[in-house]
Amino acid sequence: MPLKIAMWSGPRNISTAMMRSFENRPDTEVVDEPFYAYYLRQSGSPHPMAEEILASQSHDYNKVVKQLTETGGAATIQYQKHMTHHLGADEDLSWTVGLINCFLIRNPAEVIASYTQSRGVCSAHDIGIIRQWQIYQQVHALTGQALPIVDANDVLQNPEPILKALCKKIAIPFHANMLAWPPGTRSSDGVWHPHWYASVKASTGFAPYVAKSVTLDTQQQHVYAEVKPYYAELYARRIQGT
Repeated sequence: MPLKIAMWSGPRNISTAMMRSFENRPDTEVVDEPFYAYYLRQSGSPHPMAEEILASQSHDYNKVVKQLTETGGAATIQYQKHMTHHLGADEDLSWTVGLINCFLIRNPAEVIASYTQSRGVCSAHDIGIIRQWQIYQQVHALTGQALPIVDANDVLQNPEPILKALCKKIAIPFHANMLAWPPGTRSSDGVWHPHWYASVKASTGFAPYVAKSVTLDTQQQHVYAEVKPYYAELYARRIQGT
């Protein structure tokens, strides 16, 4: 059974690039957003390619959990990319005890601007930051793990030291090929990749950090004000490279 890493992120982060980084290791297989279909079935949210997503994955929470905890391929590490908004507040997270849990965060102003550009609308629920803080607290209480948190902008500014620090925290060796990967689609990509993954499919590594000047409209500012305190809690706990 592979060592299982669960990376808890929100959308419009560098979550797919981070998945690419781990998948480019010689010892790792990846699982892309396994609760997406479950979330769509529960919420009825009108996401792009919803019918294709619903047809591609199980909608049964317990079946997905069983797959995540009891199965694995030949790789020694399994990296699970999770979206925090895919799980509701009442879900049983006891299955996370057997995983190494990590969290990936990003400045919410940048998330809100990017998400709105992709979907045309953005609510606090859509970007999962409040739920991310809740899951952080729940998983910490359940597992007693020291849960590593990495911030997307830290990774983009200093990918090697941040990835080395993350690997050290979760007790796996760092591999230099986590820093670069071939462009293109992967068989592991979720069926939703045509809508969401254009940038990462063209990438060959983490994009150089560019400071962004983000202007939010009134509705977006309300979302920002709602989620900012939760991001601040996570940001204060983030790991930094040495």
